[in-house]
Amino acid sequence: MALAAQARVKRTSTWRRLLRDPQAVITASILIIVFGLGVLTPFLTPHGPNEANLSMANAPVGTPGYPLGADESGRDIWTRLLHSTNTAAISGLIGTSVALFVGVTMGLIGGYFGKVTRATTEWLFNLIMTFPGVLVLIILMPVTGGDYRFTMLVFGVLLAPGIYRIVRNLVLGVRNELYVDAARVSGLGDLRILGRHVLFVIRGPIIIAAAFLIGSSIAVQSGLAFLGVGSLQVPSFGAMIASGFRNLYLAPTQFLWPSIMLGMITASFVLFGNSLRDVLEGSKPKPLKVGAGQRVAEVVENEATDSSALLQIEDLAIAYPRPDGGYHEVVRGVSLSIARGQVVGLVGESGSGKSQTAFATLGVLPNEALIARGSIRFEGRELVGLTDAQMRPFRGKEIAYIPQEPMSNLDPSFRVGAQLVEGVRSALGISRREAKQRVLALLERCGIADPQRTFDSYPHQISGGMAQRVLIAGAVASRPKLLIADEPTTALDVTVQAEILDLLRDLQSELDMAVLLVTHNFGVVADICDRIAVMKQGVLVETGRTQDLFTNPQDDYTRMLLAAILDENVVRTDAPALAEGSTR
Repeated sequence: MALAAQARVKRTSTWRRLLRDPQAVITASILIIVFGLGVLTPFLTPHGPNEANLSMANAPVGTPGYPLGADESGRDIWTRLLHSTNTAAISGLIGTSVALFVGVTMGLIGGYFGKVTRATTEWLFNLIMTFPGVLVLIILMPVTGGDYRFTMLVFGVLLAPGIYRIVRNLVLGVRNELYVDAARVSGLGDLRILGRHVLFVIRGPIIIAAAFLIGSSIAVQSGLAFLGVGSLQVPSFGAMIASGFRNLYLAPTQFLWPSIMLGMITASFVLFGNSLRDVLEGSKPKPLKVGAGQRVAEVVENEATDSSALLQIEDLAIAYPRPDGGYHEVVRGVSLSIARGQVVGLVGESGSGKSQTAFATLGVLPNEALIARGSIRFEGRELVGLTDAQMRPFRGKEIAYIPQEPMSNLDPSFRVGAQLVEGVRSALGISRREAKQRVLALLERCGIADPQRTFDSYPHQISGGMAQRVLIAGAVASRPKLLIADEPTTALDVTVQAEILDLLRDLQSELDMAVLLVTHNFGVVADICDRIAVMKQGVLVETGRTQDLFTNPQDDYTRMLLAAILDENVVRTDAPALAEGSTR
């Protein structure tokens, strides 16, 4: 029940996560207060934005009726500041709305449909990007009549190429996803697919970009007003800054107030956009200093309970951050020991925590992972809490690793031999010539008929089974005391699986290695393992000798896994499925 309750963690809404971010709360509060004051302008000041009183020209701060003073024409700075806030809000909304409408619509079309459509939209937006934005707005001022609203509408079109590129690239990444193909096959139209299955997926970056576009629109409108482009009757931060700049030596505070307000608004939009990005993209891995090793909550010095064990894991717990800020333990209280020369199979379904346990032993957990508690001892030495430099004498020398997907673990840019030689030289400190001879001998020992040809090949030139043999040869080159094999036969056909298992069994016997075999296949562990540990949802539910566990399993989960094994002695009694229209 505790496990089930822990698994049913409610996902925190976007707004709640924003409320837990101090940066988001502070910036959003500033924007709400500033634009809220703009909306309440008629109730906060008795003056009009262009109402001039020459007797109050350059009135200082605190003058009755003029809390922030008056400008060179005797206009109330507080009133103009509030009206300028409304001008900025309208400018930001118009410019951003037009940019989003044009950019998102054309980005969806250009990314989803064929090459001709994409080439056309590319040409169009590349052409728009060649126009100098501010210069175009100044040239078109006779057309817009100096109305900043029409000016920002044109500016929104000039901003659209940036949004178009973002959306187009995102659509190209999801258009061939299986769920999009499934929607297309089910008969949904293109508009429905774009609106429901594509736009919904890519909405995060668009929302984030919108926050930055609002700030850009406000800044450009203020810049044009500062240059005197547009109607002089429209209150604007730019016009106020220009007036204050002309009067800088007589009344410097006139320049200060609009500058502070404009900077505060644009900075708040940028910082709020950063917070929104972090929330929408989920929890981020916490960066670590290079070489710092795995994150550990607390290093506990535990006394080893089995001095004869090569590897001893005690009460290991591994946790990952949840979207709500807490931690979810994917491995809980795992205790496991491996004696010298012993083969132990760690069995369980996908997601049970098998690989996480193996990665913790190797010291290669992801940065966001946290070892909440527990101990991992190799030959009596504690591995939990060691830095990468302290783990280096163990990795590849004392503890070797065979990955699950051989082809993805070989660098396609280098030949197979070069990669093996590099690893052998690092582990053994021998010359390149000696390393090559050792690698060729190991390739031959691992059942590769033409070692030299494989040595000179690139990864794409060899098969999956041969790539697995190559990685096994590299792993055993340093004669390690412990070999961790993570699903070494998963991607191979049955015949090659048997050959790889025979090879592992022979090498283990020759080198007297201990082997931790991570797999979900009971047939594999029955063939090679001395002991089996069964794992479910991060917990070891049963351990024991292979023969005992197969003949007399104690846990219901173990019995369920064993019952899933196909047995040639059991004949199916259910009726075979018939093809449509078949009479037999």
